[in-house]
Amino acid sequence: MTAYIIRRLLWMIPILLGVSIICFTLLKQAPGDPVAVLVADARATGGTVTVEDRQRLREQYGLNRPIYLQYTDWLGQVLQGNFGVSTRTNAPVADVVLSRLPNTLRLMVGALILTLVIALPLGILSAVKQYSRLDYFLTTFNFVGISIPQFWLALMLLYFFGVTLGWFPTRGMGSPYSEPGVWNSVTEVFRHYTLPVLSVTLVSLAGYMRYQRAAMLEVIRQDYMRTARAKGLSEAVVILKHGWRNALIPILTLLGYVLVILIEGSIVVEVIYSWPGMGDLAVTSLAQRDYPVVMAIVLLSAVGILIGTLISDILYAIVDPRVRYD
Repeated sequence: MTAYIIRRLLWMIPILLGVSIICFTLLKQAPGDPVAVLVADARATGGTVTVEDRQRLREQYGLNRPIYLQYTDWLGQVLQGNFGVSTRTNAPVADVVLSRLPNTLRLMVGALILTLVIALPLGILSAVKQYSRLDYFLTTFNFVGISIPQFWLALMLLYFFGVTLGWFPTRGMGSPYSEPGVWNSVTEVFRHYTLPVLSVTLVSLAGYMRYQRAAMLEVIRQDYMRTARAKGLSEAVVILKHGWRNALIPILTLLGYVLVILIEGSIVVEVIYSWPGMGDLAVTSLAQRDYPVVMAIVLLSAVGILIGTLISDILYAIVDPRVRYD
């Protein structure tokens, strides 16, 4: 197992290199650049920008150099742990990204835990009660949940519970006008988290339920399940102890990508609810052509995907003793 993990970690190097090259090239080929955005902002505020100013800015950001030299300069800085400086805020990119990462983690960890707590038991129950009214209801819910676009669901929750009923805030992570006190603070946090977490949970819930149901249906038909029942074991023990462990393998495939989900967050939800996380930062940085910040987010996401798949493979071996990596 140790040798396998080392090989996988070494393979991450060329993969990350390829991802960075592709992303860097696509960003440079997109219309506009940081200088054009800065010039537009200056003119919008009544300022004037001369040709010499444009040239000076392009030299400052290295945009006048060939793209391969720009990439090698960026890569050299990254290898030294320096992701550059944001073209919009002039702050270190690492500080900008890390300041948003905890906000995304708070949102997505809560949504993930709520999704698993609800989806896994309901998926098992739907498989055990196959073709029952409950199974038909949950299957219909799954198809509806998969079909609903996340942006539409987030907007409907925002409009109905936030605007129409006024039960929950419609933006941000907290209110500066909340009264002091532990209970008031907890209540305020809960109210701000409810709609964004529900928006993420309700969309991802259907997928996890379907995978768990399908995996459980396949396991229920296996010979060892009939043998366990023949031994006189209770149905709960047969399902939870003998069946669910093998039915977890497809779920582990999804959980292998949890890290990238946590890092990126839900871009749509963060934008709609003005949640100051990684997704909102990515959209803002793309619109402002803040290349260093975008590249840092992409690279961080790629690392998350690779680490997530590695963790998924390791969990396979833990759950299923038959899986061995030589």
